[in-house]
Amino acid sequence: MNSGGEVGVQIQQGRGLPDFLQSVNLKYVKLGYHYLITHLLTLCLIPLMALIIVEASQKNPDDIHQLWLHLQYNLVSIIICSAFLVFGSTVYIMTRPRSIYLVDYACYRPPSHLQVRFHQFMEHSRLTGDFDESSLEFQRKILERSGLGEETYAPESMHYIPPRRSMGAAREEAEQVMFGSLDKLFANTNVKPKEIGILVVNCSLFNPTPSLSAMIVNKYKLRGNIRSFNLGGMGCSAGVIAVDLAKDMLQVHRNTYAVVVSTENMTQNWYFGNKKSMLIPNCLFRVGGAAVLLSNKFRDQRRAKYKLVHLVRTHRGADDKAFRCVYQEQDDAGKTGVSLSKDLMAIAGGALKTNITTLGPLVLPISEQLLFFATLVAKKLFNAKVKPYIPDFKLAFEHFCIHAGGRAVIDELEKNLQLLPLHVEASRMTLHRFGNTSSSSIWYELAYIEAKGRMKKGNRVWQIAFGSGFKCNSAVWQALRSVNPSPNGPWEDCIHKYPVEIPA
Repeated sequence: MNSGGEVGVQIQQGRGLPDFLQSVNLKYVKLGYHYLITHLLTLCLIPLMALIIVEASQKNPDDIHQLWLHLQYNLVSIIICSAFLVFGSTVYIMTRPRSIYLVDYACYRPPSHLQVRFHQFMEHSRLTGDFDESSLEFQRKILERSGLGEETYAPESMHYIPPRRSMGAAREEAEQVMFGSLDKLFANTNVKPKEIGILVVNCSLFNPTPSLSAMIVNKYKLRGNIRSFNLGGMGCSAGVIAVDLAKDMLQVHRNTYAVVVSTENMTQNWYFGNKKSMLIPNCLFRVGGAAVLLSNKFRDQRRAKYKLVHLVRTHRGADDKAFRCVYQEQDDAGKTGVSLSKDLMAIAGGALKTNITTLGPLVLPISEQLLFFATLVAKKLFNAKVKPYIPDFKLAFEHFCIHAGGRAVIDELEKNLQLLPLHVEASRMTLHRFGNTSSSSIWYELAYIEAKGRMKKGNRVWQIAFGSGFKCNSAVWQALRSVNPSPNGPWEDCIHKYPVEIPA
């Protein structure tokens, strides 16, 4: 999703917690409540187990002999019950969803000569001769407030005057990003391209013929029966959609690998007009991409980094405002670009609310769900003036990867989900270092967390992505081990510099 503080709109509903919850005493009362509810079953079972042990200790050998004789006389019943138990267990094992493992992933890091500093961006924009003074000043202000740093990357074609916007240049950009990511992925995992059974590629704005997925099949000489898919026009949330498609395919096809490639292409999608709402993507979008290796092989559990726990998708396309809030169109001069609606942040907030309504019951501890339910009942039945209880998602997740679509997106989610600065650090630093890389941004953020050494065994991470349509999609992963960064990661040469202070 394209967004930034420059859109100038806010989510309407206030989401702050009541002041009394800041009380130290009530804080510890709440922690005690969460502990009690979370361990309620264990606390109930302990007395029951103690009672069983006491009763068993009072049995004598004659009682045990009588029990054995009783079982002998009911041998047929025991055999029938055992058969049903074995049959039921077999059916369950055969029909349960297969576990999906994330073996590894690789993010593309462009060469340093493609970096674009603010003054270069502005000088280049001026030299094209397509922008009037008002548009140039607007772009300058957007850059200053965007949260982007001075080391983001623009495609090579945009470093020319005039820019090279040909089909050939767009293909070159796509090849550099996709092949660069895949080369690192195959090298790090020692998986041969011929072993890949499923390929899913997503790129919203560049969809040539043959497709991007066909370009990958041709480059790596993938096998002839590969199940390949090419997703287009699905915006910045398409990376999670691609993972969902790969997951469904892995449920059907046994013992295989799936590769997901997420990217965006800027060469033919830079806007050269003067409509303000269509200039924002120029300032935010930068070159980037990621390749992800998924597996349903049980043996890969040992070497995989993560296991997919939940994936929830929300689509608000039935609403006209949501459908048109991120919209590719031509301006009055016939120049094509992506227009952002002033309602963008409000629509994103509504999509997020719908998404977490579905996700919450899957991930939140029962204590949080009971508190939410109690306040909802009090409000509905007794017309009580009770503020809605905001579930504490920090109890469900240790890490958050919020799509780095713009500074405003990160600010709003930090406020509305009541996150700490540490929880959004990966998103802010990714936006600063790489800009909005569209659907691949959540992988750069995950790589940041790993590079900082924060991902421990059992940790859960929540990837949240927004995109045109309008969509909000969530993926939940659990670390199978304490995860170290893979070789040649995107942060390898600069993680020591981060976090950095971002000007207000």
